[in-house]
Amino acid sequence: MRKLQTQGVHHITLTGADRQTSIDFWEGVLGMPFVFEQPNLDRASESHLYFDPGDGRLITVFTDESRKPDGRRTPTEPGCVHHLAFAVSAATFRQAVERLDERAIQHSGVKDRGFMDSIYFKDPLGLLIELAAYRFEPPWGWTHAQVLMEAHRLRLERGDYAIAEVHLADAIERLTARNRESLSDDRAPKDPYASK
Repeated sequence: MRKLQTQGVHHITLTGADRQTSIDFWEGVLGMPFVFEQPNLDRASESHLYFDPGDGRLITVFTDESRKPDGRRTPTEPGCVHHLAFAVSAATFRQAVERLDERAIQHSGVKDRGFMDSIYFKDPLGLLIELAAYRFEPPWGWTHAQVLMEAHRLRLERGDYAIAEVHLADAIERLTARNRESLSDDRAPKDPYASK
């Protein structure tokens, strides 16, 4: 038995209402360029809209002009999508409350997640959307996921409840030591300001 090894998210497809609601939300609120459209090849009555979320992947939406937006929260039973999270820069995140408020979009306010900051709100069809901004940049050659895995290990070693910024900083130090050589025999922390 062998795995079917994934290499990233290819795309996520959502069931939308009318075409313009999708364009107005995905491009007009979240800034995702509307990159192409074609018929839904499995259902001729629907259109298939494609949006670029910023990482070269795709968010796609099946639309049908006979469907109307319904802002009630989408189901969260087992097997359902709870929410979609999108990465934003720290600069954009600091403006999120103001930009949502100017559209009168109800939101959660800023949520401290220890390793990132989040804000939640619903799209016009009731799907919960999260905007997330990491509190760290991974060192060269490493990914966010690898930093989080190392921070998780540190959290467990220390018996801490959740990942905090100290775990992130220490994880980045550990990972940097693993992939960047030094001529020094001793790379332990030093205090060059201590009186000798």
